[in-house]
Order: sequence, then structure tokens, then C-alpha cells
Amino acid sequence: MTNTKGYRRGTRYMFSRAFKTNGTIPLGTYLKVYKRGDIVDIKGNGAVQKGMPHKSYHGRTGRIYNVTPHAVGVIVNKRVGGRIIAKRINVRVEHIKHSNCRLDFLKRVKKNEAAKKEAKEGGKKQECKRIPAQPKTAHFVRTKFNKPVELAPLPYEFIA
Repeated sequence: MTNTKGYRRGTRYMFSRAFKTNGTIPLGTYLKVYKRGDIVDIKGNGAVQKGMPHKSYHGRTGRIYNVTPHAVGVIVNKRVGGRIIAKRINVRVEHIKHSNCRLDFLKRVKKNEAAKKEAKEGGKKQECKRIPAQPKTAHFVRTKFNKPVELAPLPYEFIA
């Protein structure tokens, strides 16, 4: 039997609702404020068929470029053949949520700004660059209460 060619082919689990989350959608979904430039995650909600994104955009992250009363326009990268194209899609608000991908960055910026301000008042220069975890410093391992254990391989035993 050949594959079906439908628009929602292969989305049996993708668009299904999670356990105990069936039924009406929480009103907080509709009360979120989306602005141009916000970064959002696209995740199709099976309870609302209107304005649902195509399965190829499910799980993608994009940037909002247009806001309407019930939907938003999102710019998403899509791989077509060997190139990546910035696609503009319109999705209802039930199928998107604010992305957490920039939270760490924004937190770091806030911390750096506070550190710079504090250093400026003290008359010093603050280094804000991140450095990777450095190797541990050299030290002696004490064996007074931690005796070395000698290991030897076990002889092979044939069990019939």
C-alpha cells in the first residue's frame, strides 16, 4: 500500500494533545502579548484546526513580523533542497509560545551591565568575556586515609 499524500500525513502523534490536557484551552493562551521582533516556538495544537502550521514547521523557532487580532506572522527558516529559505507563515496564537532560547543571554547581559556599573563607580575595568572551564590546578593526592587499591584482572572461568 502506498503512502497517503494528505496535508497532515504522519502527524498522528505530532498534533495529538498530551495526557490529561484534552478539552478546552487555558485562557492564558489568548491573553499573552506578542510584539514584532519577539522570538516564538511553533507547536501545532490539535484542538484548534484553524490557523495550524504545516507539519514541517512544528518545533521550529521564528521571529514575529506581523500581529493581527487572532494570529501572528512568523519568519521561519526552512531547508528546501540544499538551501535554507526564510519563509513567512501566518499562525494562530494557539500554536505558538514565547521562546526561552534567549533567557540565558538576557540574564547574562543584565548581570554584565550591573557589574560594569559597579566597576565604573569603583574606578576599575570589568571583564565581561566568558571563559571556558579551566583545567584543575596541580595538587598532591594524600594517601594517609585513602590507601591505594591494586587491581588485577579476574581469571576466565568456563561455565558449562
